[in-house]
Amino acid sequence: MISILPALHVFSRVLMAFSFAFLMPLGWAWFEDQEGYRFVWEAAFALALICGALAWAATREHQRELLPKDGFLLVNMVWLLLPAFSAVPLMFTVPGITWSQAYFEAMSALTGTGATALAGLDALPVSVNIWRCFLQLIGGLGIMLLVVAVLPLLGLGGVQLYKAETPGPMKDTRFTPRIAQTARGLWAVYFLLSAACLLAYRWAGMGWADAFMHSCTTMGLGGFSSHDASLGFFRSERVEYVSMFFMAISGISFVRYFIVLRNRTLRPLTRDREIRSYVTILALSVGLVAVLLLVHEVYADPVDALRQSAFHVISVATTTGFTTTDYGQWPVFAPVLMMFLGTFVSCAGSTGGGIKLVRMLLLVKQARRELVRIVHPRVVNPVTLGGQVVPPQVMATVLGFMLIYGAATMGLTMLLLFTGLDIVTGFSAVVATLNNIGPGLGQVGPASHFGVLSGLQLNILSFSMVLGRLELLTFLVLFTSAFWRR
Repeated sequence: MISILPALHVFSRVLMAFSFAFLMPLGWAWFEDQEGYRFVWEAAFALALICGALAWAATREHQRELLPKDGFLLVNMVWLLLPAFSAVPLMFTVPGITWSQAYFEAMSALTGTGATALAGLDALPVSVNIWRCFLQLIGGLGIMLLVVAVLPLLGLGGVQLYKAETPGPMKDTRFTPRIAQTARGLWAVYFLLSAACLLAYRWAGMGWADAFMHSCTTMGLGGFSSHDASLGFFRSERVEYVSMFFMAISGISFVRYFIVLRNRTLRPLTRDREIRSYVTILALSVGLVAVLLLVHEVYADPVDALRQSAFHVISVATTTGFTTTDYGQWPVFAPVLMMFLGTFVSCAGSTGGGIKLVRMLLLVKQARRELVRIVHPRVVNPVTLGGQVVPPQVMATVLGFMLIYGAATMGLTMLLLFTGLDIVTGFSAVVATLNNIGPGLGQVGPASHFGVLSGLQLNILSFSMVLGRLELLTFLVLFTSAFWRR
């Protein structure tokens, strides 16, 4: 059996570093002059810091360079245990909340899902909403990328973390010589765009607190809001346009932005096949839904129909989940199409969820290749992307991923149906959480919340969220006997 202690030793440092995130809501609690809430955030900070220090002291003799298996263990520890520490203060600041709801909320925040189990968000203390939204900023590009950036002591193990954490099939591609430099480059671009989003929301009319919270959840493509009505609370077209722009650019690989800034040319964006497909699919979908809304007379004004279509298509397709109206009441084709887009439209290397567009492109090319081979059995017709031949092992990984993805979707849906949920709510809830989209349909539609579900159902969906965030294989590999053998 392999030992979990080396990974636990590094996790202890991650936990101690993460404890300082509690200072963000603590600062707002001091600003609000709410002594009771200040104590909760101080206690949460102390709990995480002390637990991390104790774990470090208990495992310091097991410090060594991380092996590949250690990387997978560490990633899973982070995504399973940090939400638990994040949920603790919610138990003492949100009236009537259960542990299942608190853990679901924290998991939804860190994984960038944005499916909330809470109602009455407008009445919550600002520090609580700040915490929910700030977690989405932290989880946006993945906590482990930040770990690699600030803890170079991981050495070569950092490469294993990067491969386990980074979304998308082309994980061996690095754009700087050292993995820590790669992570720092990604986070620099991420925070630069987040600052621009904050200022844009402030320009659009939001207060500083709302602008900060919504910039966190826009760039993290999480979709949490400080209001039950989401962005519909502001009744501002300017806010919608700012949101649309930053949601759309966050659905593109941050690697490309780094290369654009480094090389001072837009060619990495304009020549990328995945990005061109991303823009094309969004544009066609926006037009299709707008026409549908006009034909069914949901909106009489073509400009209104186009704006509403663009906002919600981009929001759901990029797995953000912001809303300005209950699109669940639109003709059924529209919300189903948008959820379908949310399963694959986001680019690899973005903060979005789903299977990633590059995988879908590879699957389409593989299907076309098989059709050609039926007619011409001896033809040499390799799968290519961007003018380069895709290695067979990459295609095998993509096909294996899709098989497990389909099995996970079906299995989790059946579990929810077994608990008594109807098929629309159960299936859409799994799709929404496994792909980190946010709102589903039925009882968990855009006008409702996941708090209407039972504790067991929320626990199943919490598992679905972490499964989707780690793209299934990184998590499920722990359940294989080969992983635990030396």
